Amino acid sequence: MDLSTFYESIRQKISFNSKINFFNNHHEIAQSIDFLFSIGGDGTMLDTITLVRDSQIPVMGINLGRMGFLSSVQKEMIIPAVEEIVRGNFILNQRSLIQLQTPDLFGGLNFALNELTINKKDSSSMILIHVYVNNQFLNSYWADGLIIATPTGSTGYSLSCNGPIITPDSENFVITPIATHNLTVRPIVIPDNSLIRINVEGRENRFLVGLDSRSVTIDSSTELLISKADFKINLVKQSNDDFFATIRKKLKWGLDFRN
Repeated sequence: MDLSTFYESIRQKISFNSKINFFNNHHEIAQSIDFLFSIGGDGTMLDTITLVRDSQIPVMGINLGRMGFLSSVQKEMIIPAVEEIVRGNFILNQRSLIQLQTPDLFGGLNFALNELTINKKDSSSMILIHVYVNNQFLNSYWADGLIIATPTGSTGYSLSCNGPIITPDSENFVITPIATHNLTVRPIVIPDNSLIRINVEGRENRFLVGLDSRSVTIDSSTELLISKADFKINLVKQSNDDFFATIRKKLKWGLDFRN
């Protein structure tokens, strides 16, 4: 369903006080939007980032999903949150992104807010991932895959693979193996000004590379060059937002009666 059809389906139930304009791509919003509201879950927010790109448009996430690390405003708090924006009572939380420098894989969408992932393409055997940081050899990972996460992405896929939680302003990347064959290989934190170089090999010649929710297939001849993106995303946060309070709430820390 396109946006105009969606509008026609709901306008019998919702009264709009002004003209509704539709946009479908980055070029249509880059010069005309003061704030953008992402209504859904964290996945919706990641899709929103592909529209905003480097325009610096502030984005507020309205959470209709489950966890909601990025979409932090609950639906019952929408009106108060909007009123606070009108009053100017908000903060802009700048989030760094990761960028794939290898050309022709993702076109203009060669960046991610959460993570870059490398996975085996199907249920085949493990793959071997050779990783270099600033041209220094880090490790060869025998694993199902590898995650390179931003601080924002440290509470996502990386966390589910036992990666550490990193505060949004920490200026780091986390390299986290997925189901590694060597149990002594652990996630490692590196500065986000590092250049990461990756080569992949395995019994199969085809592998998956993902940037957030988007993925492409590569073969073993493709070398991946990864760095921090040269722009950031502005997330609108309420002035009383607290990252540590958020992770305590979302991860249910402190519910033990001894606390």
